[in-house]
Amino acid sequence: MTLAPAPVATDDQPPRLADVDLVGGDQGLRDAMGAYGAGALIPEAEAFGAIAGSTEMLDAGFAANEHPPRHIPYDRSGDRTDDIAFHPAWHRVLGAAVEGGVAGGVWHDPRPGAHVARAAKFIAIAQAEAGVCCPIAMTSSSIPALRLAEPAIAEQWEALATSTTYDPSSAAPAAKAGGLVGMALTERAGGSDLRRSTTTAVRDTDGSWRVNGEKWFVSAVQSDAVFVLAQTGDGLSCLLVPCRTESGERNGMRIDRLKDKLGNRSNPTAEVFFENSIGYLVGEQGRGVRAIMAMIGGTRLDCVLGSAGVMRLGTSEAIHWATHRQVFGRRLVDQPAMTAVLADLALESEAAAWAGLRLARAVEDQAKGDAHAAAFRRLALPTLKYWVCKRAPMHLGEALECLGGYGYIEESRLPRAYREAPLMSVWEGSGNVQALDVLRALQTDPECAEAVLVELAGAGGANRLLDAATAALQADLAGGAAGIGPARAREVTGRIARALQAAQLVKFAPAEVAEAFCQTRLGNLDGAFGVLPAGVDAEAIVARATAT
Repeated sequence: MTLAPAPVATDDQPPRLADVDLVGGDQGLRDAMGAYGAGALIPEAEAFGAIAGSTEMLDAGFAANEHPPRHIPYDRSGDRTDDIAFHPAWHRVLGAAVEGGVAGGVWHDPRPGAHVARAAKFIAIAQAEAGVCCPIAMTSSSIPALRLAEPAIAEQWEALATSTTYDPSSAAPAAKAGGLVGMALTERAGGSDLRRSTTTAVRDTDGSWRVNGEKWFVSAVQSDAVFVLAQTGDGLSCLLVPCRTESGERNGMRIDRLKDKLGNRSNPTAEVFFENSIGYLVGEQGRGVRAIMAMIGGTRLDCVLGSAGVMRLGTSEAIHWATHRQVFGRRLVDQPAMTAVLADLALESEAAAWAGLRLARAVEDQAKGDAHAAAFRRLALPTLKYWVCKRAPMHLGEALECLGGYGYIEESRLPRAYREAPLMSVWEGSGNVQALDVLRALQTDPECAEAVLVELAGAGGANRLLDAATAALQADLAGGAAGIGPARAREVTGRIARALQAAQLVKFAPAEVAEAFCQTRLGNLDGAFGVLPAGVDAEAIVARATAT
């Protein structure tokens, strides 16, 4: 297959890639929406994708990073306010995401495939500015946890979190038209070991709690409420702490400073002190980790989707550049070595998107009471979160290299995406946390292994490499967590993830995409991009991935 020629600028400087429908121009993403029951929602997702890929929105993404949020500890009267000042561009991007149903609105959307369509929109908005993915991910994922609170609290905050009205005001909860919900979990000493939390909470006479302590890493600190883990005497409990009282005053939350981060600079992350802050119990007292995991399961999915988003960005920019750039008298895209790299980037990107949308379908089915979907998600989520998020930094590095020097300067979108890529591995549990969670799932929920094997069996007989990978995994999973052990946890986790990705492509994607993925990911994984076996139709894969 020969790639269609594209106009080449007279100065050989490719035009900017903008005003692109980030859903409609992504054939793999549209195919995945159709495969997972969201075909009727493709036009709506395409409309959102056109907004996300517009020049205005992409410019807003740049502006939100070039003018990061500022902490305003005091007002002009000298009173403590702890406000966060944003550039208008931040509100432009985040507002579009909330109004487009990418935050909590999906939980009140009864249409079949709503969660799948929301996942496609998430991948799109992540390409405009990934910083907004944190507040929309936490707000969307808060709904299952909010439903563990007492009815009055759950009803009030679910109504705010599921609203598709973006309201950035610092008003009392009752005066808000919509709200954001975040998390305040990490402390200096504990990191991912939440049991080491030193924050405390004491029950008040009215049944609420008073929270005291310091949290070291509170992302999207402008949220209207945060979940806090605190010691309550009988163990670690989860509490919902509104950031303002019903009278509109600060609820005992003092911001010490904003973090100076590697990336994700448009999103404010802070060190926060709680001083007699009013909180409300979520779930059972002393079982706070179980309660907060109802939320973290969702934010882990969005880490997968965020990784898929920045990988799609890298793939699109690399193909666009190579299509318009001439070297040694020929377009870069027509030169076999570059074509192989671009095709390999496209394979990784498309497989990540299929994985994310498949998980979103499982979330939707689980919410409807599907036990098989719940079992599948329990194991598939940490495996795919581990693998997809690990591949993103490598992928963005290779995509940046395709653009050469231009990819390394801030006028390009690649440096910002490159800094964003490692974040998804760090947030919601690093690689070891995910791999060990796979072992925990196999030990405590043995039915999850069967659910994953059933998923793989659904693609059985169509590809010999996938069949061999499934048989090997079946043997490993038969021994359970004890048969694998911590030292092999990463290895087996990665193999499960690649097999799950391959199964989706074998079942639904074009033969050239599925076969190339299986040959390169299910054998001896080289790790370098552009190492394609003979016979792979690299040009067809690049043509499929070309943004339109």
